[in-house]
Amino acid sequence: MLKVKLVRSKIGCNPKQRATLVALGLRKIRQERSFEDNSVVRGMIRKVEHLVEVTES
Repeated sequence: MLKVKLVRSKIGCNPKQRATLVALGLRKIRQERSFEDNSVVRGMIRKVEHLVEVTES
């Protein structure tokens, strides 16, 4: 399982990065979501890695 937490604002990001955050379900700063560890989620996290904090549990 991966815990993904939005730690930086999406203001100033390009539209694809904003869409990735919406697809991950991260709308507000400090909001967390848990995901299964797979390549699709890893790729999405990679696109917005400068905005999120990831912990493995």
